[in-house]
Amino acid sequence: MEWRKDIFNNLVQLKRGYDLPESQIIKGEFPVVASTTIKAFHNSYKVNPPCVVTGRSGSLGSVQYINSKCWPLNTTLYSKDNQGNFPKYIYYYLKTIHLENFNSGAGVPTLNQNHLHKLEIKIPALSIQKKIASILSAYDDLIENNNRRIALLEKMAEEIYREWFVRMRFPGHEKIKFHKGVPEGWKVNRLGSLGVVITGKTPPTNISKYYNGKYFFIKTPDMHDNVFIFQTDETLTEDGIRSHSSQTIPPNSISVSCIGTGGIVSITTSICQTNQQINSIVLNSGEDLEWAFFTIRNLKETIRLFGATGATMTNLSKGKLCSLKIFMPNKELRDEYHQQTYPIFNQIRFLMSSNIKAKKSRNLLLSRLITGKLSIEDLDIHFPPSMLDSEPVEDKEANA
Repeated sequence: MEWRKDIFNNLVQLKRGYDLPESQIIKGEFPVVASTTIKAFHNSYKVNPPCVVTGRSGSLGSVQYINSKCWPLNTTLYSKDNQGNFPKYIYYYLKTIHLENFNSGAGVPTLNQNHLHKLEIKIPALSIQKKIASILSAYDDLIENNNRRIALLEKMAEEIYREWFVRMRFPGHEKIKFHKGVPEGWKVNRLGSLGVVITGKTPPTNISKYYNGKYFFIKTPDMHDNVFIFQTDETLTEDGIRSHSSQTIPPNSISVSCIGTGGIVSITTSICQTNQQINSIVLNSGEDLEWAFFTIRNLKETIRLFGATGATMTNLSKGKLCSLKIFMPNKELRDEYHQQTYPIFNQIRFLMSSNIKAKKSRNLLLSRLITGKLSIEDLDIHFPPSMLDSEPVEDKEANA
């Protein structure tokens, strides 16, 4: 039989992670895995790879696949025993069962393993597990490769910006006179001179007419320090994500987070609206988009410091944002930078859009493959490169 009825505990046995106070972390090569991300790198480890980790306390539902020796923290559960099953399949399976629903904590969310142990599930044969993991890994590999390309392209465009507008080694700089460090023909302007600045507003939650409208509604987490902001299936899950009001922002506006996590800068890709934590600049000239983006991102620390209201909180008003001073190069140089970086930004936009489509396809396949609704038994599937080192190490537990 290719699929058998069984219980969760015969798929994988999860174990609580290990204590490691932040004061005791010694910089090293081994990832310290928290409930949603890699927190740091330590000089010793507890678990051999591959390791599937999920949040146990605080943040539930996030699942990570760690393919190196690591130290899972005590806020996590990790795969102590894969019960002969394929680790990458376990990773994808855990992503489908909504672990956040197994919460037993009255205050801090805590994963209740007792409810998981006897959960009735279907477990496919090992050969099918590997095929399922192979198909889904191919999508993840594509997304990861695109992310690396995006990072390189962004670094390339930023390096040109820094060379021209920070180090002042722009084309023809040898022939330009400088006055007190400012090239001749440049001006010192206020940020607000770049265009119209619009402060977002969250519609009242108790008035239904403001919701389910035609406009994408952006919050700071939707920006994630990405160059572009795209509407995705994930951003449509929250109530009110499509707002209806007259306070709209056109594509190619530059949105800046000014409250809470200050200084995140992204470019809009569609007509949209934002909440009150974000100020958006509708530029006077579209050709200045790439230069303006890096100019504003270069002000990240200034935005945080100028708007600081406490140890970590930023609260920068529209007026303060507009009053920030910037160097304004002459139009010819801004146009030349646009010509150099416009193709780079277009490629970044294309790759980000491709990733959204790949994630959507992967997520659609994920549920159908894990439930067995999509038959793949007879398919001849070749493993992608990321699968070649996914077999578990014999001694799962380290002696560190």
